[in-house]
Amino acid sequence: MTNFVVNEFQMGMGVMKKSLVIKRSIIVGGHKTSVSLEDDFWGALKEIALRHRVTLSDLVGSIDSQRRNGNLSSAVRLFVLNHYRQRIEAEASANPGPWPATSETQPGKSTD
Repeated sequence: MTNFVVNEFQMGMGVMKKSLVIKRSIIVGGHKTSVSLEDDFWGALKEIALRHRVTLSDLVGSIDSQRRNGNLSSAVRLFVLNHYRQRIEAEASANPGPWPATSETQPGKSTD
């Protein structure tokens, strides 16, 4: 049996490297708490807060108050995922039509 360790893999146009989880302290509802997220999730969360003109603490506080179960870090990841899913759906609704038929959108298909 062979064991594989994957540190990086091809994704789209570049190489995506393994992301490290970063633990940061943040004030939520007047209390200091820590949230552990990959750097890309921190960046996306900051972008969303900026776009909605709220502080990072207020955004995380809103996420915290709406979560039903699981830990805060998981709730934040799901919030970010759903935010971008909704943006994609909104763009698709505004620009109806088929997805471009490329090798990137159709696994196993070659453009050769």
